[in-house]
Amino acid sequence: MVSPLTITFPYMGETYALVTALVWAFAVILFKKSGESFHPIALNLFKNTLALVLLVPTMYILGETICRDAPAAEYALLLVSGALGIGISDTLFFKSLNLLGAGLSAIVDCLYAPFIIGMSMIWLDEQLSIWQFVGVAMIVSAVLTATSKDYSGKLRRRDLWWGIFFGVASMAANGVGIVIVKPLLGRAPLLWVCFFRLIGGMAVLGLVVLFHSGRREILKTLAVRKGWKYAIPGAFLGTYVSLLLWLAGMKFTQASIASALNQTSNIFVFVFAALFLREPINRQRTIGIVLGVAGALLVTFV
Repeated sequence: MVSPLTITFPYMGETYALVTALVWAFAVILFKKSGESFHPIALNLFKNTLALVLLVPTMYILGETICRDAPAAEYALLLVSGALGIGISDTLFFKSLNLLGAGLSAIVDCLYAPFIIGMSMIWLDEQLSIWQFVGVAMIVSAVLTATSKDYSGKLRRRDLWWGIFFGVASMAANGVGIVIVKPLLGRAPLLWVCFFRLIGGMAVLGLVVLFHSGRREILKTLAVRKGWKYAIPGAFLGTYVSLLLWLAGMKFTQASIASALNQTSNIFVFVFAALFLREPINRQRTIGIVLGVAGALLVTFV
């Protein structure tokens, strides 16, 4: 059987990167639907478990080893990175998604790029250019523009601000989780990195469930049958398929091009939210998503 990732065609890397954005955007819609039944911690625990189950045979097929001859400090760093970027960040993201809806969440998620840059300045001594400052200002303006007034008539002000808080905290945790392993990414196999980051995410979720006073209620939500029809395809597409497509995009084209195309996922989420979730699109939110994506591209690539 021929793997689709071995078939070559023009603009292959660009195609994979764009499809990554589409797949992730659709997965976000499925996560929003499954979040109506599943607790954010339970949903995160499930999708990471499914990813691990699928990733192990994938590594075997592609000839990757789980246990590499690497310093213990690198393993520890990956576990901490996964605890922050997967265990904590994804749980906060699901909570924000439940409160804000997919459309507004896509705008808040544009803050990911500024957090990456900010953390890189702190940990990696990278510098911020004038255009990157402009990009950060555009993203902040995007969030303020899209959330200054709610036209849907359904979102309570309290839910709005808590949703923004959880979204911002999610992007911050994700930014730290990525930046602390950035020096390692250039010399380590990406599937190996992903595997141990998932282990780190699972470990922190396991501890939260173990010591959470409402653990029974959290896990009980997984018994809600209605949520499974969204959670299973959402986890498969968002945690496994998008990972492989992202790796393929990075492999077969320049990282800057692939990342720019990946960033369009925010636009796709915004559009899919209107098509599939019937979330409102108004001038305010449209200006917000345009400012947010444009600012993210400036922050990342100029």
